[in-house]
Amino acid sequence: MLTINFHPFQNIETERLLLRRIDNNDVEEVLGLRGNPEIMKYIPRPLAKTTEDALEHIAMIEDKIISNTGINWGITIKGNPKIIGIIGHYRISPENHRAEIGYMSFPEHNGKGYITEAIKAVVAYGFEQMDLHSIEAIIDPGNIASERVLQKNGFVKEAHLLENELWEGKFWDTVIYSLLRKNWKK
Repeated sequence: MLTINFHPFQNIETERLLLRRIDNNDVEEVLGLRGNPEIMKYIPRPLAKTTEDALEHIAMIEDKIISNTGINWGITIKGNPKIIGIIGHYRISPENHRAEIGYMSFPEHNGKGYITEAIKAVVAYGFEQMDLHSIEAIIDPGNIASERVLQKNGFVKEAHLLENELWEGKFWDTVIYSLLRKNWKK
């Protein structure tokens, strides 16, 4: 079985980005991301409505890092400490050497290649640091932008599950994309 250890926490630098640990100073940005219905429309999770909700989300992220069960980074543009998005590995399956990647960003930063760049770095971390065999992303089939960014990063569609998730009285389809280490291009 895979041994996961996120200690010490590693920031990740790319050409334009610094992926760093999220802390309570990021509460307004976390609230802005998790509380925005447009950003959350493809994510069947409760909206953050208050600062307390955002602080609870930050605490959940930190708890997963501490317990080595998940890792998220705040996406920042180098030279500016404000997070423009969140990305990470969660639903880690050590017995299968597999993890799910998830990400979100403020709409004003979309279309600039930041998420593509962040995914490339987090995938490299998953394969090189976590020793994963495969990484998956589970998306809403209507989320064309997410589908495109995954394809740019070499992910392939594995499955389209019909009405497999119930959220707020509605059944949602999900699409699973994955990338095997052997198909990964550094």
